Amino acid sequence: MKILVLNCGSSSVKYKLIDTADGHTMAEGGVEKIGLPDGFLKFKRADGSKDTIDLGLADHQASIRAILNLLTDAKEGCIASFDEIDAVGHRVVHGAEKFTESVLINDEVIAKVRDCYDLAPLHNPANIVGIEAITALMPHTPQVGVFDTAFHQTMPASSYMYALPYKYYKEDGVRRYGFHGTSHRYVSGRVAEFLGRDVNDLRIITCHIGNGASITAVDHGRSVDTSMGLTPTEGLMMGTRCGDVDPGVLTYLMLKHNLRADDIQRIINKESGMAGVTEISSDMREIEAAVNAGNERAILGLEMYEKRIIKYIGAYAAEMGGVDVIVFTGGVGENQAGLRADVCRPLAFMGVEIDEQLNAGIRGVEVDLSTAASKVKVCVIPTDEELMIARDTEAIVAKQ
Repeated sequence: MKILVLNCGSSSVKYKLIDTADGHTMAEGGVEKIGLPDGFLKFKRADGSKDTIDLGLADHQASIRAILNLLTDAKEGCIASFDEIDAVGHRVVHGAEKFTESVLINDEVIAKVRDCYDLAPLHNPANIVGIEAITALMPHTPQVGVFDTAFHQTMPASSYMYALPYKYYKEDGVRRYGFHGTSHRYVSGRVAEFLGRDVNDLRIITCHIGNGASITAVDHGRSVDTSMGLTPTEGLMMGTRCGDVDPGVLTYLMLKHNLRADDIQRIINKESGMAGVTEISSDMREIEAAVNAGNERAILGLEMYEKRIIKYIGAYAAEMGGVDVIVFTGGVGENQAGLRADVCRPLAFMGVEIDEQLNAGIRGVEVDLSTAASKVKVCVIPTDEELMIARDTEAIVAKQ
């Protein structure tokens, strides 16, 4: 099948057209700055070259139409008509407890996704806009929703509940949901395949480390704990998100500086993390360069960043009674050799040992970094959420 995968944000649409027969990407790119006069569509050709088209697109429907027109363009396209697209798979950020797996989109599903708006006010409405745009442009093409939160619905209550009055869970759905689920599901399954093992026989810790970051304990194929919570703010220190913080700090700041809830939301999501501590950047490449130049704040930020990853790996190893495989993925996890080495060294007490010379040359490829003596496999597995979405979409549509 030819599956169009869409990831709609509030002002952007990312896309990939994937042929599931062999898993190869036929086309990819995205529209940015939707609704602004300087909006543009960027895309990658089959030969790897990239280009940009300046477009002032008013909304998501116009943006998706521009993507479809590009895919069928006589010069730049890869298909003759929209009819060659067998189905569309949508990344949907929040499914709460309503969705434990990917589903064929219909009116009932759309209504349930809308019910989750208050849990993901920036993401779910944009996801629905993307679904509605495809419905208008390709009304007879089946659509599938793949939820970031679905993989984590196997967590036990002892992992997902907060120590708050129970009524807030019962009445308002306040609990840990976790995110990056499609990525964690993909890399945990792929690393087992890569190692020639059955995922159902392994205790795996998947480290999705990027500008947004999360770690998941995958026990015999099931997510049993994850670092992100009700929102993606909890857990690890990230590019601009604070991660774990004493909630009393937030009320203290609100009272001391007369801050409102939206001020706190901005601070913890947009002004914290590496950017907030270092006051240099949220980009780990720039932080690494500053560290190498001896910048003390960059050094502090990186030490904080790495220490939190180590803490979560240690906690999840204890929770599962051991660990067989640690996986690094995401933009930082796949490409920052120094971070991988710094994280693995303190884990030597668990029998973790990597080939540091091999590790130093690895960027974005599948590899087993472990030495022969290591009791734990340590691997880099580039994530492919779009392929996971395409596979789910194909499987669901094939059953119809």
